[in-house]
Amino acid sequence: MTAKTSTKIDKNRRPLSGLRVLIGRARHQASVLSADLRRRGAKVIEIPFIEIRKPRSYRPLDTALKNISSYDWLILTSVNGVDAFWKRLRKLHLTRRHLDHLQVAAIGPSTRKAAEKRGLNVDVVPKEYVAESVVERLRRRVKGKRILLARAKIARDVIPVELRKLGAHVDVVEAYETAMPLSSRSRLNAVLKNPKRRPDVITFTSSSSGLNFVTLVAGKAAQGRKATGYVSKLRGVKLASIGPVTSATLRQLGLPVDIEAREYTIPGLVKAIVADSKRQS
Repeated sequence: MTAKTSTKIDKNRRPLSGLRVLIGRARHQASVLSADLRRRGAKVIEIPFIEIRKPRSYRPLDTALKNISSYDWLILTSVNGVDAFWKRLRKLHLTRRHLDHLQVAAIGPSTRKAAEKRGLNVDVVPKEYVAESVVERLRRRVKGKRILLARAKIARDVIPVELRKLGAHVDVVEAYETAMPLSSRSRLNAVLKNPKRRPDVITFTSSSSGLNFVTLVAGKAAQGRKATGYVSKLRGVKLASIGPVTSATLRQLGLPVDIEAREYTIPGLVKAIVADSKRQS
């Protein structure tokens, strides 16, 4: 085998070789995405745009858990939601057996995996990993049913609003909240200004990550506004979105969406970045 052939094969195996990718996931969640990108040759920069925190009060969640026998369905929308839900369950000295009567819906394979890891039987995973798809899957199954939706403090209201229209009784409880890590501001701006570290791609895995990114880069004055002057800081940088909901938020902020995952998962996002890189080579 010639050196030339060896080099070509190595490049094919590591399609992101030399590409700098900035990941803005919460620190404890960045490892899977980082590892996947590094295996493909990318140089990964981790600066969290999101921080996961406890809600101000667990009272609504605890009340729901103490009355869990009255519910027919449990809907989990994220791994963070599963983790927080389970911690409170154990805090109240409840076990998986207290959930055996529930039918469970989980958005996405990661959420399903996290739920099944704790012994839950997941009955529904929507075809597309967005709220609208959950509603569609449950359309004929929730009339007259009591549903517990455990989620972040700030989230889209598609699921509760639409399921109530279908005759379901839905209780929404905060399992956790997302916050902006202010300590990331100086690091983020320094990276964007440094030609040797400036990313080629920035990943966004939620609408919150996009909103927080804009504030971190442009300051509080940018909140609720479309991108204006700070877009110049991103010249030559591609923005990669995990799916249409996140993409819509980025566009509302005036940011371009250069890459969008077809499958709204971390592996799907990595595939989209790889595909874009191959198109450019």
